[in-house]
Amino acid sequence: MTITVTLNGQKRTSEVAPDLTLYEYLRREGCFSVKCGCETSNCGLCTVHLDGKPVLSCSVLAVRADGRQVTTLEGLRPQAEELGGYLADEGAEQCGFCSPGFLMNVLAMEQELADPTEKEIQRYLAGNLCRCSGYQGQLRAVRRYLAARKEGRQ
Repeated sequence: MTITVTLNGQKRTSEVAPDLTLYEYLRREGCFSVKCGCETSNCGLCTVHLDGKPVLSCSVLAVRADGRQVTTLEGLRPQAEELGGYLADEGAEQCGFCSPGFLMNVLAMEQELADPTEKEIQRYLAGNLCRCSGYQGQLRAVRRYLAARKEGRQ
């Protein structure tokens, strides 16, 4: 099947098998920030934005992205680097394997929720599993990042 996807702002046309996952397609297209940890939609590592909304790319067929916009961490590098600095400052960056999915979720949350509460942040990030850093440092980093971004918008 032929699909046309706007990937990180660039239109791409590709031949794909009907059963190819979006995760596999993105890796094939050089988006190595997209990782897969479980292949069962449970870990959040493969999160990307499909038309601006976070999705688990291991559970979406590539053909479903035809005619749509897909954004990976490579397409959000400046925002991701800023947020990553907050994670590092809070000691929430250890092995980094979960970071791309986590960053994609936080950046989507920032777009979707104007001023998220603590519960909304926790609910939004519940699907991102981290095996080594724990979640308190991540929550502190997200709160500090969102507060700084809010100050910058005022």
